[in-house]
Amino acid sequence: MVKYNGFNLEDFHGLLSSVALQRLETEGYNDLPATKPKTSFTIAREVASEPMFLLLTACGALYLILGDIHEALILLGFVFVIIGITFYQEKKTERSLEALRDLSSPRALVIRDGCQQRIPGREVVRDDVVILMEGDRVPADAVLLSSINLVVDESLLTGESSPVRKTPGGGGREMGRPGGDDLPYLFSGTLVVRGQGVATVVRTGFQTEIGKIGHSLRIIETEQTLLWKETRRVVKILALAGLGVSGLVAFLYVLNTSRWIDSLLAGLTLAMSILPEEMPVILTIFLALGAWRISKNSVLTRHVPVVETLGAATILCVDKTGTLTQNSMTVSRLYAKCNYYKVSDGKDGDLSEEFHDLVEYCILAGKKNPFDPMEKAITDLGNNYLAGSEHLHSHDRTLIREYPVNRQFPALTHVWRLPGREELVVASKGAPETIANLCHLNEDQSAEMIAAANAMARDGLRVLGVAKGVVGESPLPDDQHDLELEFVGLTGFTDPIRPAVPAAVAECRRAGIRIMMITGDYPETAKSVASAIGLVEPGRCVTGAELEAMDDETLAQRISQVTVFARVIPEQKLRIVNALKKNGEIVAMTGDGVNDAPALKSAHIGIAMGGRGTDVAREAAALVLTNDDFSSIVAAVRSGRRIYDNIRKAMAFTIAVHVPIAGMAMIPAFFGMPLIFMTVHIVFLEMIIDPACSIVFEREPEEFGIMERPPRNTEEPLFHWRLILTSALLGGAVFAVVLVVFGLAFLRGAGVEEARTFSFITLIISTVGLIFANRSFGQNIVQAVNNPNQALWWLCGGATAFLALVIYVPWLCRIFGFQPPDAGGWLICFIAGVAVIACLELIRTVARRKLPAV
Repeated sequence: MVKYNGFNLEDFHGLLSSVALQRLETEGYNDLPATKPKTSFTIAREVASEPMFLLLTACGALYLILGDIHEALILLGFVFVIIGITFYQEKKTERSLEALRDLSSPRALVIRDGCQQRIPGREVVRDDVVILMEGDRVPADAVLLSSINLVVDESLLTGESSPVRKTPGGGGREMGRPGGDDLPYLFSGTLVVRGQGVATVVRTGFQTEIGKIGHSLRIIETEQTLLWKETRRVVKILALAGLGVSGLVAFLYVLNTSRWIDSLLAGLTLAMSILPEEMPVILTIFLALGAWRISKNSVLTRHVPVVETLGAATILCVDKTGTLTQNSMTVSRLYAKCNYYKVSDGKDGDLSEEFHDLVEYCILAGKKNPFDPMEKAITDLGNNYLAGSEHLHSHDRTLIREYPVNRQFPALTHVWRLPGREELVVASKGAPETIANLCHLNEDQSAEMIAAANAMARDGLRVLGVAKGVVGESPLPDDQHDLELEFVGLTGFTDPIRPAVPAAVAECRRAGIRIMMITGDYPETAKSVASAIGLVEPGRCVTGAELEAMDDETLAQRISQVTVFARVIPEQKLRIVNALKKNGEIVAMTGDGVNDAPALKSAHIGIAMGGRGTDVAREAAALVLTNDDFSSIVAAVRSGRRIYDNIRKAMAFTIAVHVPIAGMAMIPAFFGMPLIFMTVHIVFLEMIIDPACSIVFEREPEEFGIMERPPRNTEEPLFHWRLILTSALLGGAVFAVVLVVFGLAFLRGAGVEEARTFSFITLIISTVGLIFANRSFGQNIVQAVNNPNQALWWLCGGATAFLALVIYVPWLCRIFGFQPPDAGGWLICFIAGVAVIACLELIRTVARRKLPAV
């Protein structure tokens, strides 16, 4: 083992296999160990303590006692849904760590016992000597010992779209931060895009930079949505209050009638009429169907409760590379002979002759089959504009010598033999100031070239200078500075913006959502992209170094004035998200790299890119954009707002419809009357209420101008007093009318069965009226009728058909305790129904004027 692709490896002895084995035993494998999973018993115990679980289980048991197997099975089915969701959440962090382990454990070529060995990346240990080639993933954090033109893509950790140049260090073993040229630090999981090198490992496993991200994912807890927290609290209060009132009613009924069986039935009937079992059902169904609808817009939902949070998002933290941009370098501008040329996306015209040499020699300064993204970009440009010309040399050239990039001259120079030419051709590319030095430009020429390069850099371009020359067959100089080179021009590269991004940003602004760019790229590049996509005041930029100097209090004060964060590291991204949350913002964060995973998990809404994103980002996020289209976020926000509006409508209906049912169940207890409504009547009503809550309101179209209003105030609860008051008034109006009908029936000499029938028909009509009254916050009942909702008309038709059956089919009529009404009875019910609808519309009209938020 003497030579390896130009390396003299005799200077690198590596570890002994026995030492490596000992370190594996003492320090562990070079991977991210899995967290100990919770047992099924532990998860079951945690689920059993949830109020949602207790309520659904209690209601299911109640229906089993009453003999309603169908309703009991439905409710208990939702218990298993909750258990399934909880199991899913427990496995989510484990999958995130598993994705990190896969990424951070490639196979590695090491030197052990004086020989080269190919081993699994997880078996690499501290002080191992690793050999890296183009296309390899770095197996662990290491310090570079020797290299030839080594360039590494660190966007995985830094977010920078451009790869960075690596230079051997002076033998030190302290690791620095990712990012920046001419540094000796190599980081686990990053990709070698050019050259080769030898490095010594200094950190493995959780000690690596990528391992720290894995540790962050372990300690960050996924936050419950505000709606979920609030509903748990309200349901618990209502459930306890309902059970208490039910017990009181049963006790009063015993005192007034001394009939224990009827008292128990009265209490159970009241419990069924009061207990809001529809509320957890509404959340489960609406969010599940909402996730399905959002998937039609290429947005997959990994954490279902976050669907409703979309409508409350106040700020969207966006990673530049791969999210706003395409994460693929393209040539944007050329400079030659004091002239600029803006490159179009396609071949819209001929490239002027003065730029032909620039493209030709920029290609010759790279490899025949490039791996580097910038070399690919210039090759694509040549194929697009110079195909078939003498300036494009496909594979008919022979590389004579390569002068690699080094710290003194950060430029790459190739010497070629081209067919038909006696002299050798020299092509060089690199930093503009280095090319000026290699071309021996005078002060004026150098100043002119540097001014042009700075002008391009201010527009966010990565600029390379290009030079050309010819040499004879005589021995080539050892130093590229001794070559006779002529300045050709400048090439400006950019990571192009996704076409749909500017329109999506404008849509977010109209919706009151603030956009903040968080990137590891340079400030000028970040501000250029911010201007291009239409961010307001993109000049308000804070760098990672400035952020590091701030304490948490200062950051919280200044962050509201910042639009762009540049040159940040993963820990700082997480800190930014946490500072925004501390300020009361509802944070949505997009990202695609490993560096985004902790922030994605910490944000209220983590949105990962599905096509270009890493497994780690997708596993840590709540939402995944399958088409990587930023505009899909806008559609998801629109859907989130519609879903929340419809949840409010369904909750308002649920509160209102339980008022008359509970009222009619309580009347007999206070006056010692026979039961008006029995269990079978409540079950019939639930056949209308449940589909209305779970299907009809879920299908309601969005409110007018839904994306022209600011995000909802997260300080204002779903069950606001305005919503509760309006719903109670609507339900109270229905109760009053039904009670009047019941009284009128007795006045005209009707018995209990006939009075019950009149009251029940009126209650059914009123329930349908309540559905129409709650369909829209801004429209009246007549206007709401025109809103398309096929499920509503199926519900109305079904309710009418079933009502006719239970009244006119004799055996059903006996079960329900009904007596078919005569024409006068139907007239009373019809007039009562019209009166109910009029009262409901009057209450809604007054509520809109006096309580505009309802």
